[in-house]
Amino acid sequence: MARVKYYYNAAKLKYEKIELSWRQRFLRIFGFLSATAVFATIIIAFAYTYLDSPKEKQLKREIEAMELQYELLNEKLGLLENALSDLQNRDDNIYRVVFEAEPIPENSRQAGINKNYKNLQEFSNAKLMVESSSRVDKLAKQLYIQSKSYDEVVGMVKAKSALVAAIPAIQPMKNKDLNRIGSGFGYRIDPIYKTIKFHEGIDFTAPMRTEIYATGDGRVSEIMRMDRGYGNCVVIDHGYGYKTLYAHMSRFNVREGQRVKRGEVIGYVGNTGKSTAPHLHYEVIKDGSKVNPVNFFYNDITPEQYDRMIQNASQLNQAFD
Repeated sequence: MARVKYYYNAAKLKYEKIELSWRQRFLRIFGFLSATAVFATIIIAFAYTYLDSPKEKQLKREIEAMELQYELLNEKLGLLENALSDLQNRDDNIYRVVFEAEPIPENSRQAGINKNYKNLQEFSNAKLMVESSSRVDKLAKQLYIQSKSYDEVVGMVKAKSALVAAIPAIQPMKNKDLNRIGSGFGYRIDPIYKTIKFHEGIDFTAPMRTEIYATGDGRVSEIMRMDRGYGNCVVIDHGYGYKTLYAHMSRFNVREGQRVKRGEVIGYVGNTGKSTAPHLHYEVIKDGSKVNPVNFFYNDITPEQYDRMIQNASQLNQAFD
């Protein structure tokens, strides 16, 4: 109930009740409502500007979680890209070299997807989304190209199964830790004359009577017994222009003309001929030219081990023969 207000009428010397006209009442009510509306507008504007509603808080948490997922996705994409790079390296530098096929052009491997991702540009974190989507699309295309390349390699394997079995493809002795490579292919210090001389193979250090394996299918074309040079030596003719030579043996486990399989024991490590310590001198010969054997261990080692073997074999040190 509204309070009744009075005023003192000096002319009549008495209090009289204040009566408001309808216009005054309307103005008062309108002024009150206007002030309330202005104040409410200020409060709402402040709240929308500086305070988050429960729904907005939930949306912000979802956005933060999504950005974290995108970051984790990009990390996983990096791992996949590195793995794919290893596959591409093996494909171009090992498998296609073995089958004498042309490597896939780099511009074909690295070609991106021609998309502008307009549907993602309207989002606040569009840059992150576009970058991730682009990497996924590019990786998918490269995987497709690599898959087609391996299909070609499989076809070459089926067509050249005998070649695959014949090509030297393993180390000639057990060497999982890669610590038995004493001297690599290239110019090295001669152990007797102490001069720089071209070393035509790889020396594997090992105790006497360590087993020596044939590195590919073939026929024993020569067995030599010499007091100097290679000492007791076996040469295997693998066909397709490939031969391998195993020198300084203590004794043989094959005879001339015998057919051997990859991994078969053909003899044992010795110290015969021009040798300063028990070891195996191993050579790979392609079309009459001696080539670096380290490029023919792809059945035995991973890409990381291959890099490590390259480093070990390329050190300028003293040979054992």
